[in-house]
Amino acid sequence: MLMKSLKWLLWIVLGLITLVVIFLIYITAVDYKPPAQVELQTNSNNTPVTLKQGEPFTVTTFNIGYAGLDRGQDFFMDGGTKSRSRNTEQTEINLNAIIDFLRSNESNLYMLQEVDTNSSRSNRINEYARISRALKQCSDTFAYNYKVPWVPVPITRPMGEVNSGLLSLSQFTSTSHKRYDLPGKESWPVQLFELDRGFIESRFPVSNGKELVTINLHLSAFDKGGTIRKQQLEFLEGYIDQEAQKDNYLVIGGDWNHALPGTDHNKFITKQEWPQWLQPIPESFAPEDFQWAVDPSTPTVRTLDIAYQEGVNFLSVIDGFLVSPNVEIANVTGHDLKFENSDHNPVTATFILK
Repeated sequence: MLMKSLKWLLWIVLGLITLVVIFLIYITAVDYKPPAQVELQTNSNNTPVTLKQGEPFTVTTFNIGYAGLDRGQDFFMDGGTKSRSRNTEQTEINLNAIIDFLRSNESNLYMLQEVDTNSSRSNRINEYARISRALKQCSDTFAYNYKVPWVPVPITRPMGEVNSGLLSLSQFTSTSHKRYDLPGKESWPVQLFELDRGFIESRFPVSNGKELVTINLHLSAFDKGGTIRKQQLEFLEGYIDQEAQKDNYLVIGGDWNHALPGTDHNKFITKQEWPQWLQPIPESFAPEDFQWAVDPSTPTVRTLDIAYQEGVNFLSVIDGFLVSPNVEIANVTGHDLKFENSDHNPVTATFILK
């Protein structure tokens, strides 16, 4: 009887191992491997206008947290237990609130991160399509940076299928949009379930014959030791140096996943310590004459090890812009939305091309 039980146990174990092996083979075979550079399609919904030197324009960056990381949520990668939105109804509430903000904000350019198209975690809602339809005055460009058939963690309620990326929207005439793949990958098999990070480069002709180059980015956060983040910053720094030599206007914005220069987390009340995943941007990053456009008075991210509790969660400023010296920063405003519908707060900046 004992031998028979052991034999059945062995078969069960072998069966489970076989299923895991088959799953890994499948995930490896279909793994999303974006090229180093790829031209992106732009859907034009508007009659674009030419960007004019000397006239102010506004840019908003917002990591929308796939409309699933509202104030009642935590996240397993940050020490919590969850990865999905609570339910379809809550995802709709979050997305509608995010869209209402974007509409009322009326920026000329938007840089959005964590926008899902068909993901288990956001109940299969095409957030890209919904946002683009709502902002009819803008053309839109989308680039994937997270495309996995199935993320099997957390075990109790796995993240599942993920199709997500960056969304750039604009009212201005553009000449090209391109996705640049960022270096730095986790080892196999972890990378199979991780993001393939990149950024969207958009080029806009300016009335004086120059170009405005914008970058919509979302850098890494949770790599141990910060090795991947270091590689990404070095790549970005090389790109910036190259573009700066052309005397173009540069506006680089998004979720940097680093504490940004000119900000101080001690201004925000918290009962938590500095989180292990957060690192400051190195002082040596970017040319000396480049400027950071940030609002140090408004936090843009909260910790996700617990649901949001005002005065408890650690808060920091990791969303904002880096601009070239030929771009004047007229104003920067962080919008304190109390993390009601996303784990981030948006930031809007007004710039003037000198």
